[in-house]
Amino acid sequence: MNAETEKTTSPAQENTVGKSARNTRKKHSAHPPELLAQVAALPALPGVYRYFDAAGQVLYVGKAINLKRRVSSYFHTNHTGTRIGHMVARIARLETTVVRTEAEALILENNLIKQLAPKYNILFRDDKSYPYLKLTGAGGEEDTAAAVSPRPAAYPRMAYYRGAVDKTHRYFGPYPSAWAVKDTIQLLQKAFRLRTCEDSVFAHRTRPCLLHQIKRCTAPCVRLISHEEYSADVQQAIRFLRGHTSGVLRDMQQRMMEYADALEFEKAADIRDKISALSRVLHQQAVDVGGDADVDILAVKVEGGRACVNLAMVRGGRHLGDRAFFPSQVQEASTLAAARADAELTSVEAQVLDAFIAQHYLNAPAPAQLVCSERVSASLLQALSDKEGRRIHASHTPRGQRRIWLEMAQQNAALQLARLLSQEGAQHARTTALAQALELPLDNLEALRIECFDISHTAGEATQASCVVFEAHQMQSSQYRRYNIEGVTGGDDYAAMRQVLARRYSKIADALHEQGGTAATQAARMPDVVLIDGGRGQISSAREVFENLGLDISLLVGVEKGEGRKVGLEELVFADGREKIWLGKDSAALMLIAHIRDEAHRFAITGMRARRAKVRTGGSRLEDIAGIGAKRRAALLQRFGGVRGVENASIEELCSVEGISRTRAEEIYRALH
Repeated sequence: MNAETEKTTSPAQENTVGKSARNTRKKHSAHPPELLAQVAALPALPGVYRYFDAAGQVLYVGKAINLKRRVSSYFHTNHTGTRIGHMVARIARLETTVVRTEAEALILENNLIKQLAPKYNILFRDDKSYPYLKLTGAGGEEDTAAAVSPRPAAYPRMAYYRGAVDKTHRYFGPYPSAWAVKDTIQLLQKAFRLRTCEDSVFAHRTRPCLLHQIKRCTAPCVRLISHEEYSADVQQAIRFLRGHTSGVLRDMQQRMMEYADALEFEKAADIRDKISALSRVLHQQAVDVGGDADVDILAVKVEGGRACVNLAMVRGGRHLGDRAFFPSQVQEASTLAAARADAELTSVEAQVLDAFIAQHYLNAPAPAQLVCSERVSASLLQALSDKEGRRIHASHTPRGQRRIWLEMAQQNAALQLARLLSQEGAQHARTTALAQALELPLDNLEALRIECFDISHTAGEATQASCVVFEAHQMQSSQYRRYNIEGVTGGDDYAAMRQVLARRYSKIADALHEQGGTAATQAARMPDVVLIDGGRGQISSAREVFENLGLDISLLVGVEKGEGRKVGLEELVFADGREKIWLGKDSAALMLIAHIRDEAHRFAITGMRARRAKVRTGGSRLEDIAGIGAKRRAALLQRFGGVRGVENASIEELCSVEGISRTRAEEIYRALH
């Protein structure tokens, strides 16, 4: 808007959108006019906003009760010289999503944070692997006729479980570790003697198994316990898992006395033994939790630019241990979150804890009670309550036993964070030593990327190549890749190495050539070092590939085993003609190289063994053919010497096997081809 127009426009006639646009242009003229106009036109409604840079990478995801006020605050305030200013200066594009309530905005925000992993948000690793204790089925009536075998579905079994839940079964948890689930199963076996066997085993038992002999199961598979008594034990176990320990003990004592009064002393003695086992286990429990059933205790510690959230779980009235979580990008995100115009939380600890609760409980069920080291925002608790369909409470000033739990969690968080900082210091020192040994720049070691390749096979069979990645001072397992090597002579490691390098870097080379030799995008980024597990022969093969692709051969470094293949005597071989070097057996750089090399070797071997086993067993292809049971399958494998022989056999040859008709042979042939 020019000066003349501005002079003839009265303040009464000037609308809010036009004023906001002019103010925004004055303070941040470097941003595209389209972006500033979009900011000025945002609605005053709840929603989620996303900032992108010029390369299309997401910078930040945030929520707002009022989109217009929140987003405008980033552009109206002078953030020069701060992390916020650095982020705002990079904003090239904005996307928004309007929702109905703040709770919906919070859920959408954290879903997008997990999906997009923005640079300026506090990020927690998405761990969906929490284990549960599974109690199968819902029991039901059992046919008590003597001629009918017990139905497995009528006798629920306990099992360790991970994965999506099924409404036909009952699940208790989540538990912090597999050990916690298995420990609980052992407790229930001692106290209630519920079965743990698979249904197929249960259905074919003719006599009690060893678990019955050692008093860990009541053997419902051979009717050594009635359906009614087993169902009563199941209900008692469920009550125990829900934390009603005192009530369970009281009911068991009452049943014991009733059996004694009825002169059924064997049954009374059996219940007495169960009470004794349950009481003994409860006395052994390190933490007496009082009357609480399900509680999560969360403590946060921030130090040295890193943070740790310690989550301790109480399930069924038992303290089951804890697990530590370490978010990334705390330094960038904390300052940014504190600058929100309507932020409820000001401390870094509170922001980290809020981010963890929001991201963690999106997929995991939240207990009714949270005990936290920091105050939790009311909007977050409301969103969790809406998600769970019940009220979620949070306390940051607990008393009694809960205060003891919280102090334990805080101590564990401090210890875990100290351990992490110590490890990261050692890792940073190793990375620095390696960069110095290879004469690499030391100004940005966080971005130093190393890719390492190894070839693995057994006498030329099932050849696989592995590529592992080291970045940000640690191995990045999510970026590991395996390559099946085809079309080369078995055992020709040089040809295998040429193939894997060509497959890995050909597209990157094309992208780099299109950009004029600059790695302008993440997709076209070459690593700083390409490690090859091998000596001059492997390096020569790698150099041939890089020269054909027009890539820098100075990136190639071979790890040649020393005399006697002893650890610590490895030497580094270079593709660009530099003299090979020995770093010394106590060198921190060599320790890092050996660690990366060994990880590539491990990853290659595990993939090769899995592929070899699949080839040798046919990957269950014979088992998947209808009508081919164990006897026919064994006859086929014996006749043709393995699955490959069966695959190469003609229909007429298949018919020559006893028990295989022509129709069945045609089915086998079609299935394998």
